[in-house]
Amino acid sequence: MKRKSKNPSYISLGKEEIERRGKTLFNRLSQCDICPKNCLVNRLKNITGSCRTNGKVMVSSFNLHFGEESVISGCGGSGTIFFANCPLKCKFCLNYRVSQLGEGEIVSIEDLSRMMLILQSRGAHNINLITPTHYLPHILLALSFSIQNGLNIPIVYNTSGYEKVEILKFLDGIVDIYLPDFKYADNNLAHLLSSTPDYPEVVKSAIKEMFRQVGDLKVNNGVAESGLIIRHLVLPNYIDNSKKVLAMIKETIGEFVSVSLMSQYFPAFEVIDNEKLGGRITKEDYQKVVKYMCKLGFSKKNSFI
Repeated sequence: MKRKSKNPSYISLGKEEIERRGKTLFNRLSQCDICPKNCLVNRLKNITGSCRTNGKVMVSSFNLHFGEESVISGCGGSGTIFFANCPLKCKFCLNYRVSQLGEGEIVSIEDLSRMMLILQSRGAHNINLITPTHYLPHILLALSFSIQNGLNIPIVYNTSGYEKVEILKFLDGIVDIYLPDFKYADNNLAHLLSSTPDYPEVVKSAIKEMFRQVGDLKVNNGVAESGLIIRHLVLPNYIDNSKKVLAMIKETIGEFVSVSLMSQYFPAFEVIDNEKLGGRITKEDYQKVVKYMCKLGFSKKNSFI
């Protein structure tokens, strides 16, 4: 007999509490400290910081997506909302037109709420918020409207991993599934490729808080209901970085956590002619990382390879 899906966590938290948190975060945009960059600019007066974003929310696209991890996309698709801009400056970003060049349209909070409901009506298994950090106030306010109008599918927080623990605590009881990247274990590499030298330390603290909130991955009928999946993209000629990231994940949480080890790197944006990053990852190098992952004790059953 199939197990009945549980209600997402935000249903029990309630509209009023989510709205309260959204308004609290929105006020912080006047001296924005939503992400670890701590720019302290007044986004409400159209002053932009590292994320190149003012006080309005910009969406590049929203649609059903079937290319995520199998437990995220399922058979009905993941309801993705791609947000424009990003606090990081990754030189190899495949979605650079959205994340770095800011391609998207300004939408209202009510429009954002309607997108969530449309995706649910089309059969999405979840609402997948992609690069959401700098729009958290808007997202929470939109979610409070959506709950009032019948939204009842899990929220996926799909992030670079570069998050403040203080801000993540506003999402406790709201996000069901955390899907963070863990890009770098080396500060110099993080600075070189993403202009974010404190990335490893920040992400270690962030994934620890995410795990505290949602715990192990829980799957019902092949689709994730809650939990943490940590993504790592293997970069060509940086195999040692991948190994160190995996070791860091084990040290921070444990080898039982679900890891998505990605091999789909493709040279784009500023690294097309780069000596090290201008090519694809070889099967041999990817398998070296897989073998090291198994050596550390990570289970292939719980991970995505």
